[in-house]
Amino acid sequence: MQFGIFTVGDVTTDPVTGRTPSEAERIKAMVAIGEKAEEVGLDVFATGEHHNPPFVPSSPTTMLGYLAARTERLILSTATTLITTSDPVKIAEDFAMLQHLSDGRVDLMLGRGNTGPVYPWFGKDIRDGLALAVENYHLLRRLWREPRVDWEGRFRTPLQGYTSTPAPLDGTPPFVWHGSIRSPEIAEQAAYYGDGFFHNNIFWNKEHTEQMVRLYRQRFEHYGHGAADQAFVGLGGQVFMAETEAEAKKVFRPYFDNAPVYGHGPSLEDFTELTPLTVGTPEQVIERTLGFADFAGDYQRQLFLMDHAGLPLEMVLDQIEILGREVVPVLRKEFEIRRPAHVPSEPPTHSSLVAAGPDTPFHLVEPARERVAATENRVEA
Repeated sequence: MQFGIFTVGDVTTDPVTGRTPSEAERIKAMVAIGEKAEEVGLDVFATGEHHNPPFVPSSPTTMLGYLAARTERLILSTATTLITTSDPVKIAEDFAMLQHLSDGRVDLMLGRGNTGPVYPWFGKDIRDGLALAVENYHLLRRLWREPRVDWEGRFRTPLQGYTSTPAPLDGTPPFVWHGSIRSPEIAEQAAYYGDGFFHNNIFWNKEHTEQMVRLYRQRFEHYGHGAADQAFVGLGGQVFMAETEAEAKKVFRPYFDNAPVYGHGPSLEDFTELTPLTVGTPEQVIERTLGFADFAGDYQRQLFLMDHAGLPLEMVLDQIEILGREVVPVLRKEFEIRRPAHVPSEPPTHSSLVAAGPDTPFHLVEPARERVAATENRVEA
């Protein structure tokens, strides 16, 4: 199982000290967090993509390329790549380039974004969000899998004989996750292609998460990619740890109460009861996280949000140290004990996809089942 850190890159005033970091400080802090993740043995660092204050990661591949040069083992990913407002031609180029620079240590998570004003900044209409996600991703798959692409759709100018450069490393596109917290259409899209589905459940109760993941698993099996419990699932979470639960809550409470996303809302106690947020001891984090599989099934990737809400960098790095040294080793062991032998222990990586060869279903633009159905329909006609 893969464990890692994701960051949304918010620039938030520390409610304890009253100090607000500069954008430069926040960007460098995100780099330090990625380096720390590798140092303590985590598998993944993922950054969001935002184009509005108070967030700074507007160019994820720039940051991940920089981290590629400063790390050796870490998988470099996104917590959101905006498939709706970003041109799929540019996404294809940027992530293929990042593959080459990092020797394949790349995957990405596609999302629609949750900030309405961003859409017109890039010439899009938020009412087309789902249609953009579907059309743009289908084009992205073709750009990564076909040497010359002719394309005509609703949302961008046509392409004629277009070749995306550079081509994916070793002729193997990055593995793709589709991230959603509320849209069953995105779970369906992930299942249709046999891609991963990431439910960032930091704001939702387990019943909602269970429903979304179940839908994805059922449709993954429907499209012929394997049994439902073999589908590739990732979950989000947020933790804050100390030697005692009381100490953890005392330190974290002012940050929670003033957080730009969930501050000034439910109490810390109510929020930790209703969502996966865990504020307590490392043992409590282990117990709570192991419980995710009880409602989501055996899954392949767990990412934690550690640096939100103005937490100072030194505190975040201490938290990652605890996570990597005390929590994740236990989680790895316990999750593997319960995992059935036929369920993948981790999602596809560049090396595993290359080893599987170019004739696998991963390299198809359309799922194998859909290609067979289309052929049968033409024969009947």
